[in-house]
Amino acid sequence: MMYENYGFCWVTNDRKGKYFMDTFDIFSVFTMLGGLAFFLYGMNVMSSSLEKLTGGKLETALRKMTSSRFKSLLLGMGITIAIQSSSAVTVMLVGLVNSGIMELGQTVAVCFGADIGTTLTAWILSLAGLQGDNFFIRMLKPSSFSPLIAFAGAMLILLSKRSKKKDIGSIMLGFAILMTGMTLMSGAAAPLAESESFKNLLVMFKNPLLGVLVGAAFTGVIQSSAASIGILQAFSQTGGMTVGMAAPIIMGLNVGTCVTALISSIGVKKNAKRVAAIHISIKVIGVLVLLPVTMILGNTVAKDFFDSTISPVGIAIGHSIFNLLITFILLPFSDKLVKLSMKVVRDKPGDEAADENGPELDMNLFKIPAVAVEACRGAAIEMAKHTETTIIDALSVLRSYDAELAEKVVAGEQLIDRYEDKLGGYLVKISKSSMTSEDGRKVSKMMHVIGNLERISDHAVNLVESAQEMRDKQLSFSEEGVREIDVICSAVAENIQNAIKAYIDDDLAVARKVEPLEEVVDSIVIELKNRHIERLQAGDCTVQLGYVFQDILINLERISDHCSNIAGCIIEIEEKTNIHAYWDDVKANDKQFHELYEQMNEKYFSQLNA
Repeated sequence: MMYENYGFCWVTNDRKGKYFMDTFDIFSVFTMLGGLAFFLYGMNVMSSSLEKLTGGKLETALRKMTSSRFKSLLLGMGITIAIQSSSAVTVMLVGLVNSGIMELGQTVAVCFGADIGTTLTAWILSLAGLQGDNFFIRMLKPSSFSPLIAFAGAMLILLSKRSKKKDIGSIMLGFAILMTGMTLMSGAAAPLAESESFKNLLVMFKNPLLGVLVGAAFTGVIQSSAASIGILQAFSQTGGMTVGMAAPIIMGLNVGTCVTALISSIGVKKNAKRVAAIHISIKVIGVLVLLPVTMILGNTVAKDFFDSTISPVGIAIGHSIFNLLITFILLPFSDKLVKLSMKVVRDKPGDEAADENGPELDMNLFKIPAVAVEACRGAAIEMAKHTETTIIDALSVLRSYDAELAEKVVAGEQLIDRYEDKLGGYLVKISKSSMTSEDGRKVSKMMHVIGNLERISDHAVNLVESAQEMRDKQLSFSEEGVREIDVICSAVAENIQNAIKAYIDDDLAVARKVEPLEEVVDSIVIELKNRHIERLQAGDCTVQLGYVFQDILINLERISDHCSNIAGCIIEIEEKTNIHAYWDDVKANDKQFHELYEQMNEKYFSQLNA
């Protein structure tokens, strides 16, 4: 009896020339599992690095999201190709809808695009099945180019100082590990070509329903359609799998990938659950439509084709055709899919969390830090708008007391507190994840800004309390005092509006207007304190009213200070400078700063002295 080398194992050759399995035992299973581990780890490393490298582009794409189905389709394809994970895109969509950044209807075309984009992985993996001795063909085989990519990636990681190059190195190394895993799985599966037990097992998959169920269950367990397709491609290299067997399994693998979206929809809002429902509906309806068609063709006019052996390239083609066909068939009925999801996930009274509970920030978005940062920015902008409204209302209450408006200010401050708590905790968690330096700056800016916004709202409540004290004690300012309060309130209102606009629009020009006006507010406070002392000395003002007046001035000055902090944070991060040194230099040497100061000073002091 002779032993011959057969790929990754040895098989026996008897006198009749028949091959029998000798070593597809527990060690082959170990190799298969090891290959799967390499594949999944390589996919994870590559996807994570791609997400980090393309984070800013993903954010820009999301900002440009439109209602156009075609553009949304391309966006879904682009993001999936960029991060090599349709499951991650679906989870991201669940999080974005749950956080209020996207509407349910916008996600449908993105889901279709993600399904098409994910087929690229199968095409890359199909290179493992290339045959030929030509140099260029051999170089296309993963076993040939993967070591070179791994070496180049390792050199970039070890020798580069720039984070972007290190990310590129991680992508290359992850890809090489992924392809190494594919090679191991293919090698471990190779001996199965001569296994009668394996051939008998494949016969079971002539039942299309069983193929769909097994494919769905397997992908549901490992939660990676790319890995499932890779394993199927590895098994296809044994030469015992036909087109008729593979087609239902491919359909099942596509259904199984919905498990990740289903898990991500646990504990989220109804609309976010509907994203998962839409994703599942697309796949299930696709199988219900296309499986009967393949069964009819496989038993009639295309029987010979469906009985022919399928290769890794054939599986990539089948995977692409399935997703392209369901997109072509179902995309025109996007609105119907949304309505179907609403019937599957029905509304109930009190299901949707009201805005009064603060922002809804989905933990699923941590899978793509750039998108999580964008969700936080959206929530921070809402917080800034609430703060502006709250402080403007407080200034109105101060000028003319209104009980209903006073209650609104207190409620607004409580809402802003909840925003600060939720956003702050979320940002701390994001800061511990891997992100680009640009996203890191955004997180730092948000953490500073939301703290100042929360303190501004506290001062708004203090102003309302001062107004309530005057009402309860039946105190009132003189006509001159009322005019003074009105002038400084106008100055503070302009400054808060500038600070909020500068943050929302990332407008450095507007941010630079804040500090000169803050200096003017400080000057007005000093002037009003001096006038107050003169009125006390003249007996035109009581000590009790004086305390209230002083409290009001202190709170208005502090509000203006926090506006300056917000603007300073924007300038510091965008200009990459130390803000204290920056202001010292500007106040000493900047002509524009002094022109703005003089302009604002003349504007408000002329009102004060009118």
